[in-house]
Amino acid sequence: MKNNYSLLEHNTFGIEAKARYFAEYSSVNELKHELNSYLSMRETDQDIHVLHIGGGSNLLFLKDFDGLVLHSAIKDIEVTAEDDSSVNVRVGAGVVWDDLVQETLHRGWYGLENLSLIPGEVGASAVQNIGAYGAEVKDYIQRVWLFDLRSMEEKVMTAGEMQYAYRYSILKSNALRGRYAVTHVEYRLSKTFTPHLEYGGLKKAVEGMDNLDALTLRKLIIDLRNSKLPDTKVLGNAGSFFMNPIVERSVFEKLLALYPEMPHYDVDTNRVKIPAGWLIEQAGWKGKDLGCAGVYERQALVLVNRGGAKGEDIVRLCETVRKDVREQFGIEIHPEVNFIE
Repeated sequence: MKNNYSLLEHNTFGIEAKARYFAEYSSVNELKHELNSYLSMRETDQDIHVLHIGGGSNLLFLKDFDGLVLHSAIKDIEVTAEDDSSVNVRVGAGVVWDDLVQETLHRGWYGLENLSLIPGEVGASAVQNIGAYGAEVKDYIQRVWLFDLRSMEEKVMTAGEMQYAYRYSILKSNALRGRYAVTHVEYRLSKTFTPHLEYGGLKKAVEGMDNLDALTLRKLIIDLRNSKLPDTKVLGNAGSFFMNPIVERSVFEKLLALYPEMPHYDVDTNRVKIPAGWLIEQAGWKGKDLGCAGVYERQALVLVNRGGAKGEDIVRLCETVRKDVREQFGIEIHPEVNFIE
């Protein structure tokens, strides 16, 4: 366990913050040991503050963390079931997500290719229900192994028990938020490559291409993401900062009458998803700054640290953008990023 540990390398926004205590573990037993060590130093239950992080690509630190920050270094990959058509693979929460995507494709296991280059680690994929280019990880998750940070008990949840929805799992609910650490995630993948090209940008990218394979699709998606998203090592950011709002069809139809070119995606017969990036751009924020924080010039969904920004600067920009979108469209957009105080 380390004291007064800098979290600069553990958040992609590049925000300078410190953890009073920091510990990395490579097994459940090590996790128990670090927690017990921390608890033995606390004087009362009110002094207990524990935060479990992954790659830091979905975090915004607003100040130093006066407690214990935990990070998983569990990185095993194990086949748990296999037949002629599919394979189940159990993966440690500390595996870098894109490393897993690359590894599965090289082994001839398909399904995750549309989720290429999403930042973060395997544990966060199960909490956040990551998604991109028409795919969501919930469609591949079978089970999630959890460690209760309060009772120090282990449990396993099925995908159904995780209650997945758009960028949501039960671990993000008010009742369970911050209570569990993910230790492993099991995915069910196919041995047959079936490209999913419903997303408009992908359709255009593969036009005229014969014999598309998974590695080629992965490269196309990586190129698309790189064309829209800044390198976190150059410009601090958390990728997509806002979730795309889902509105009732009656609300959508009124807006469509005013904005006939508005992009949209049907969720079901009664609901429509509208890209938050388009709303932000229409509100005039694309490429604009507010102090040291800004809206990325290539993708309005991304808020960036122009250099020297504090967490409060990013929050101020976030709330200003939200207000302007609300006033122009009557739609609330919500941050996908977790604010840590």
